[in-house]
Amino acid sequence: MNQYRGFTEKNKAKKKKGQVPIRLNILFISVFLIFSLLIVQLGVVQILNGQEAQHQINQAENTPTEKAVPRGKMYDSNHQLILDNQAVKSITYTPPKNGDTAQKRLEIAEQLADYITIIKDEKKLDKTIRERDKKEYWYLQKQDRVHDLLTAEEREELSKSEEYQAELDAITVDNLAEIDWTPDLKNVIAIKKELDSAKELSPHIVVNDGLTEEEYALVAEHLNDLPGIDAVIDWDRKEIFGETLSSFFGKLTTSEQGIPSENSQYYLSHGYTWNDRVGTSGLEQEYEHILRGRKEKVKYSTDSNGNVISSDIIVPGERGKDLVLSVDMDFQTEVDKIVEEELKTAINNPASNSGYLEDALAVVMNPQTGDVLALSGIHYDKEKKEYLNQAYKTIYDAHEPGSAVKGATLLAGYQEGVVDIGSRLSDRAIKIQSTPKFSSHKYLGNSISDLYALEESSNVYMARIAIAIAGATYQENKPLYNFDYSAFNTMRNYYSQFGLGIKTGIDLPFEATGVTGANPAQGNLMHLAIGQYDTYTTLQLAQYVSTIANGGYRMKPRLVKEIREPGNGEGQPGNILEAFSPEVLNRVDMDEKYIDQVQEGFRRVFTNGTAANQWRGFPYEVAGKTGTAQRTKYKTDEDGEPVKVAETENLSLVGYSPLKDPEIAFAIIVPENGTGIGRHQVHHAIGKRIVEAYYKMKNNLDSQKEED
Repeated sequence: MNQYRGFTEKNKAKKKKGQVPIRLNILFISVFLIFSLLIVQLGVVQILNGQEAQHQINQAENTPTEKAVPRGKMYDSNHQLILDNQAVKSITYTPPKNGDTAQKRLEIAEQLADYITIIKDEKKLDKTIRERDKKEYWYLQKQDRVHDLLTAEEREELSKSEEYQAELDAITVDNLAEIDWTPDLKNVIAIKKELDSAKELSPHIVVNDGLTEEEYALVAEHLNDLPGIDAVIDWDRKEIFGETLSSFFGKLTTSEQGIPSENSQYYLSHGYTWNDRVGTSGLEQEYEHILRGRKEKVKYSTDSNGNVISSDIIVPGERGKDLVLSVDMDFQTEVDKIVEEELKTAINNPASNSGYLEDALAVVMNPQTGDVLALSGIHYDKEKKEYLNQAYKTIYDAHEPGSAVKGATLLAGYQEGVVDIGSRLSDRAIKIQSTPKFSSHKYLGNSISDLYALEESSNVYMARIAIAIAGATYQENKPLYNFDYSAFNTMRNYYSQFGLGIKTGIDLPFEATGVTGANPAQGNLMHLAIGQYDTYTTLQLAQYVSTIANGGYRMKPRLVKEIREPGNGEGQPGNILEAFSPEVLNRVDMDEKYIDQVQEGFRRVFTNGTAANQWRGFPYEVAGKTGTAQRTKYKTDEDGEPVKVAETENLSLVGYSPLKDPEIAFAIIVPENGTGIGRHQVHHAIGKRIVEAYYKMKNNLDSQKEED
């Protein structure tokens, strides 16, 4: 009995022990099946849906973008703020990654139109909304009828874009008449046009100009209901001194224009976005890389639908670096006042006003450093009867200056060896066959010296130099024998050493070089020698006289002296990052004694010569040269023939002060004056007042330094 019971218990133990592996096997099999299913599912995702899955991941990724910052400011030479930034409230739209649909943008525009009107002038609004804009709106509103616009056969061979265009073309005037095009609806369409212009994840300004405080506040209050819309602060330029020097500050593109399309690749490769504002002229363009600053970099997080769900600043923005200019704005303002007042006097003087007189131009610079001290151009608008500040003409407009260039002509003669210090020539009029008689403003004698030729502005002396440079032999009323036409190039090469006929190198993106006469007739070489053939800008003339004033060094004109860190908000620029040293472009290829001789001739012009009557008793030392260029005005008659209608004269004056180590050089051109007796000597009046204003400014600055 006991044996039986022991046997039974052993069997039960064995049976129980055999059941454990079966359960484990079932568990292992279940786990295996589950992992197998997961592996199969992963394979399906990877092989069949991998691209779509990656697309979803990409949509949810973090995407960086950048926001513009205020541009650098500009200060004058005394650190007086002259170009600032002005905060402008703006409404922006940032499309999600991969963009919004046109229907979605319309919905946003309809919501936004409840709070803002982006074009408040109805006439301007009507011009803004084109027929295509109306057709696009009809297209979105009449989706149930779009399919009927084209037949199946018409659609068959069209691409998607061609099909869309064909559908728009098929929308008729009667179709458009189904909609009441109210001002409110046009406002919606105008807003949508701005939304359509935005690039993905790049803030686009929908409106800033004319945005009211109430509109800005309403949008800011409802941002949660306006996907992609933000109320932000944009920046515009504020010119502290109005029009004074503004043409040299330059212009910026608008946010709507963005970067210029013709240079888009350049800008994009340098970190710009499509709607960035950039300089398109003047200092804004020349120093764009300095003024632009470091943009604020923002990381946007988007959901799987591409909507922005959060943003974080990963690189703080920093406004652009500041520029310190060479110009003293108080002096610049005074020069503008002087030029305008003297131009008014000339225009109101019947003997001065030829009927064509409308401009007066002046450039002032430091001949030792090339620093531009003032650029002034005043234009009289005859129709509006207004005097306008057009200082850009000092660099972009070129004129025949007349005898002001005779210093360069005499130096060319010295260097070519056709005259020397003390050389005497006859001032008797020159008559070349088939050309008008060539004479000075009066007969100066049969044997005049080089200094006297400058002092009294002998045309004939300079013409004889030109003939000698050409290697020609002169006989009265006959052609010049053995005339070497390369003399035109020889003389222009000498002129170019002073900056005449070539770029001065000023730190601006563009400057004119004047017009080179194209008719190499023998008589024109003589006119070239007295400044009545090629044309030059006022800045070129200022560089020319500066080169003579400083002993033969052509200095590069500059408007910017320093680049500085952004200021601390107290109206002063920050620390110096870069100070520009004076730059010598070239040393004229002439013996120093010859330059000294011309300097002496220029001194005599103001003490005994053609400028003496106007400058007698002037309290400051001044040397320089006067110039008068005859200009004949023509009109075309009924037969197409030119008919002379008036004789005018360009009046010019170049000079410097003081005689030793000169601090100021100036050039003045007043084109198209009358020729009457008793006319206003506008160029001399401007010159004297500019020199007086300079010394007054200098004395004031010296007094301030002593007080400090």
